[in-house]
Amino acid sequence: MEPSDLETAIGVTISPDNLTAVLYFHKAADNFRCTAEQLEAFLRSRGVVHGIREDVLGNIARDPKAYFYSQTVVASGQPPIDGKDGSIRLVFDLDEDWRRPAELEDGTVDFKELSRIRNVKKGQLIAERIPAEAGIPGKSVTGAVIPAKNGKEARFRVGKNVVVNTEQTAMYAAIDGMVAKTEQEKINVFPIYEVNGDVDYKTGNIDFVGTVVIRGNVLTGFRVKAGGDIRVIGGVEGAELEAEGSVEISGGIMAGGKGSVRAGRNVRCSFIQDANVFASEDVIVSQSIMHSNIRASRNVICFGAKGLIVGGSIQAGERVKARTIGNTLSTATTIEVGVMPELRSELTQLRQQQHQLGENLDKTNKALALLDQMAATGQLSPEKLVMRSKLATTKRQTTEELEVVKERILEIEKLLENTENARVEAVNTIYGGTKIVIGRYTRFVKEPCSRVYFRFADGEITMLPLY
Repeated sequence: MEPSDLETAIGVTISPDNLTAVLYFHKAADNFRCTAEQLEAFLRSRGVVHGIREDVLGNIARDPKAYFYSQTVVASGQPPIDGKDGSIRLVFDLDEDWRRPAELEDGTVDFKELSRIRNVKKGQLIAERIPAEAGIPGKSVTGAVIPAKNGKEARFRVGKNVVVNTEQTAMYAAIDGMVAKTEQEKINVFPIYEVNGDVDYKTGNIDFVGTVVIRGNVLTGFRVKAGGDIRVIGGVEGAELEAEGSVEISGGIMAGGKGSVRAGRNVRCSFIQDANVFASEDVIVSQSIMHSNIRASRNVICFGAKGLIVGGSIQAGERVKARTIGNTLSTATTIEVGVMPELRSELTQLRQQQHQLGENLDKTNKALALLDQMAATGQLSPEKLVMRSKLATTKRQTTEELEVVKERILEIEKLLENTENARVEAVNTIYGGTKIVIGRYTRFVKEPCSRVYFRFADGEITMLPLY
């Protein structure tokens, strides 16, 4: 049979992505006969020229009846492979999970690891930039090239006391000190300020650009502020602690309803009682959280030997996990997940900043366009030439700032949309008197339940068993 004759018996459909060609029979004709070569010629007449599966065509030619009532893939293209995004490889592990206090067999926790410090020398390599990979184009069954996306280049998040080489491939320490991350994954090297005792009237309040290590307690009414981390080997009373990095307390926080602890990254301690604690990432507690106001943009984890959350209000952007939530007295305890108030506030500010930068860039472009016209007619004075150079620099800087703002807006919007990770886990028991809030939905726990977790599904907060 010729291709023109075959079209009365068979047809070919090409998928919308042009990566698959499917052959089908118009009717089941017992007298249908053809060769694999005729089928291939038919496909080519219909524009299918690449990825033809000759073995399949041979099978159809030998036993066409087996294919009368099905659609058969007779050609497959090559899908494009998107390039891998670039990344930043850290010489130091700054994830901090490796420093999680070890839980011993008797349920106690070893906090010795909390005082470990990552020291670097001036000029030491801290991080390297791994380039993005180019995408590999695909090919459709019609022979057309399908373009692939190249990977997105990574950018160093430059913090304090670090330098990047001119090739933008490596980051080095600018001073002797300690490596630490702060908000938005910025990498810093901080000098360290140590207090060999309590923060009290002898030391006064502390406000330091780097990391603060306190080898005692922080007493009520005092304030410690750090551009890096705050490490407290003792405990914290009703004091004000604020760190751009993490706050790590070997003992606990017993605030009596006074003061607050705020961290640009994580807060870690053994217990929290009658306190206000805020973290831009996680709050990790080994024993108990009692009658406190806790807010974390990511997770609140209370999972030591005791692992108790009772009373107060716990807010987390993603997850709250504890061994026990509430108590037999049905003490009012509110657990709220899927909320990121700091991110929403930051998003509002970023959009205002984006608008302002856009206006500034528009004004700069108009001024440059005018000067370029004057230059074309030879009317540019030396003063105007200097002005044009300054405007070109301003344009470049504003464009770079605008790009950073746009990237951060996309990051936050993606985080706010992701409610699938929002969940509350009670590994042992959750008691009545507990209120679960996920996004805009609320569920009251009336009876004790064991080994369960709560998540939002099908328009309501659902309770499911933990395995």
